[in-house]
Amino acid sequence: MKKRPLGKTGLELSVLGFGASSIGAEFRPIDVPEALRCVRTALDRGMNYIDTAAYYGRGMSEIMLGRVLPEIPRDSYVLSTKLGRFAPQHFDFSARRVSESVDISLERMQVEHLDIVFCHDIEFVDLEQIVQETLPALRKEVDKGKVRFIGVSGYPMKIFHEMLRQTDLDVVMTYNHYTLQNDMALALIEPCREKGVGIINAAPFSARLLTNAPLPSWHKSTEAVREVAAKAAAHCRDKGTDIAKLALQYTAANDAFASCVVGSANPDRVNQWCDWLDQPLDHQLVEEVKEILRPIHNWVYVEGRPENNDG
Repeated sequence: MKKRPLGKTGLELSVLGFGASSIGAEFRPIDVPEALRCVRTALDRGMNYIDTAAYYGRGMSEIMLGRVLPEIPRDSYVLSTKLGRFAPQHFDFSARRVSESVDISLERMQVEHLDIVFCHDIEFVDLEQIVQETLPALRKEVDKGKVRFIGVSGYPMKIFHEMLRQTDLDVVMTYNHYTLQNDMALALIEPCREKGVGIINAAPFSARLLTNAPLPSWHKSTEAVREVAAKAAAHCRDKGTDIAKLALQYTAANDAFASCVVGSANPDRVNQWCDWLDQPLDHQLVEEVKEILRPIHNWVYVEGRPENNDG
């Protein structure tokens, strides 16, 4: 699988990255052996980047990876995790918790170092703490050799612009903001390039909005947004394809993003995504679908503190 450079880190990530949230039963009950096969399937298909978080499955995702990763040569994959969010309403970005979380993640996954650690969903807290306490504490973990590179992740675009302005980062991870429906993450490309910061994009399906699957109960889209997305999906079906295929191909095609992170606890799904990546993108259909989605182009919702969201 093609790889792309991640900013000035020297790391090269596969165009598709494996998101390990699903194998932690974050979204549904899982078959454990099947979920573990997903990791090997991803690696076998050339996905050299694995992303997880202490939050996913409240530790289960990292523990599941710890069942597989010790058997894999450490220099054959890039591993990232996240800290600071530990339960839906439990956030702790203190320096003490940074050190503890890094050590716990290393133990759970049975690895000796973490390639990237992100401050997770920072829009839920005072950004001043991230700048003054959390990121400096993470730099100390880099000095110890436990972590190689550091970054931030979250939903609102405003948090990334603020972090790029106030701090020195190695990488950012955005989600739902570079898809067929939303291209707001394009505004990060030049600021990140100027500072040598790598960009990783996640969630090309916008949490299933751009698929034929039923939306989860927690999805924040309005009825109007769902109706428009359903029209786009129906148009793709009429053209003999799946909107999820188009969504994945479209998002992965932009080489300004080092990797496009997708996750599943079903190895057949992982194989399907890799197969889709090998097939040509229908540029005409992309334009047709974008036109259908125009009424909801760049629709977003508020996540976290109001002051950390745009407008």
